[in-house]
Amino acid sequence: MTSTPAFDPEGPEPARQGTTRQVPARNGKVMRVSVLTIAVALLAATLAPGTASSAPAPAAWPTTAVSPAGQPTTATSPEPTLTWGDCPEAVAAPGLECATIDVPLDYAEPDGRTIEVAVSRLASTNPQERRGVLLTNTGGPGGEGLSYPAGLRDVLKLPQALLDQYDVIGMDPRGVGHSTPVTCGISPLDQPTNIPMYARGAADVRAEAKRVAAVAEKCGASATADVLPHITTANTARDMDRIRVALGESTISYFGISYGTYLGSVYTSLFPEHSDRFLLDSATGPGGWDASFSRLFGQGVEDRFPDFARFAAARPEYGLGETPRQVRAKYFELAARLDKTPSPDGYTGAAFRFATFAALYYDSSLPGLAETWQALDQGEPVPVPGAVTAPAPAEPGVPGEQATPGEQPAPSSEAAGIPADNYVASQLHVICNDSDWPEQLWRYQVNVAIDRVRYPMFGAAGANVTPCANWPSEPVEPQVKITDEGPSNVLILQNLRDQATPLAGAQALRDAFGDRARMVTADQGGHLSYLRLGNDCADDIATEFLLTGVLPVDDVACGAP
Repeated sequence: MTSTPAFDPEGPEPARQGTTRQVPARNGKVMRVSVLTIAVALLAATLAPGTASSAPAPAAWPTTAVSPAGQPTTATSPEPTLTWGDCPEAVAAPGLECATIDVPLDYAEPDGRTIEVAVSRLASTNPQERRGVLLTNTGGPGGEGLSYPAGLRDVLKLPQALLDQYDVIGMDPRGVGHSTPVTCGISPLDQPTNIPMYARGAADVRAEAKRVAAVAEKCGASATADVLPHITTANTARDMDRIRVALGESTISYFGISYGTYLGSVYTSLFPEHSDRFLLDSATGPGGWDASFSRLFGQGVEDRFPDFARFAAARPEYGLGETPRQVRAKYFELAARLDKTPSPDGYTGAAFRFATFAALYYDSSLPGLAETWQALDQGEPVPVPGAVTAPAPAEPGVPGEQATPGEQPAPSSEAAGIPADNYVASQLHVICNDSDWPEQLWRYQVNVAIDRVRYPMFGAAGANVTPCANWPSEPVEPQVKITDEGPSNVLILQNLRDQATPLAGAQALRDAFGDRARMVTADQGGHLSYLRLGNDCADDIATEFLLTGVLPVDDVACGAP
């Protein structure tokens, strides 16, 4: 434990709403490369060039604009259309078609500048059974989604009845991948992870603040800084509604995972009359990825860690403890040892805590985590970093979030016009634009001190400062409020022990939706649920909801698979 932080009352000057600001240059040190081997090992997934384009028709259609107060208004813009063609090589799959659609950069100016959004379709091959479209989102934010419909069919084995009933629609959200992409001009050394780093005290928070301020400054001075304020969840939801119109549908159904649960929540709040059946798997909560959600990581690790403790205690060959209590004690022992003296291959206490957080995503990562602990405990070289740090899907090829919280994919093909830092840059854009983050350094120092006590394993990471504290733009509109106004058409699916999107966030979203929603909890650990963990109870309820639209009468608690 460290001493109580010495509070720093100074913080960045606030900017006027809807404007960009220049972030003062900071001379902060970049963390040692050896410490960053964890994050560098997380890089995955490469994209290839090319996507079909769409040709807008000359007619006009009603679209949603935003007044200065943030309320929807009605405006006209060219009617969107989709011209289907081949997909980029890296996402091509049998039956998958791709197109692009032009959308307003700023929905407050619907006749102004436009950007492109890339869309994919896996069309139903059973016209007699087809009833509509199922839009999907892979989370992140920043996850590319063009290949997701094919992955749902080929790997997760989406039931054939659903493939008959829906055209499954994927998309790269605005700012992402084959849509008009954004960049911050940063490298993995600048921003090694989307999870805040563990802070041992006020001095660590102050040092991290200098580093992340430099990241924010680069985002504000990047080649795509002119679009920066408009990469938001609300605007992506408006893009989805333009896709709905282009598809000729009066309503859409939706399946989103992790951050995608927030996008779906925002869409069905902005456009309840155009919402059909919304399945939300592993929910962030009603505020999306805001400062409160970030602090939930501390609670999430406390929820999830007992699964690993039981795993390691049952395997004496790792030498990490004979009981779960002893394994937990080993965590604090190793963290304290590495805080004092990093391992020869660069593991600090912060890197060790992050590696543990990342490996808790999926049960398949637990053996690699135990091997890493064992090596660090015995002073041996850590095994291949990817074995522990990449919160990879439960099996090779399983689609999911392209990069879940704590993970970054490999640089996309710059030959395709996709910047190497697109994933992390687009994620920062959404997270920092969606909500108003605290700007005063002392607030983060206070929260770190509180959460180090409340959630001693990881609370001092979740509460730490991020680039959002110095983001070069204030939110251009108020957050969309998630309420109980609208049809009862939302099903939330949630693992009880998920460190990435903890149960507490899902419960808060369930409360916000009121009678619009039901929640199915599953007695299992890790991130993401539907069709992944073999829980027939949870999977069957979710499938039946998408097929029939019928919600359970009450919330449902499913047992272990």
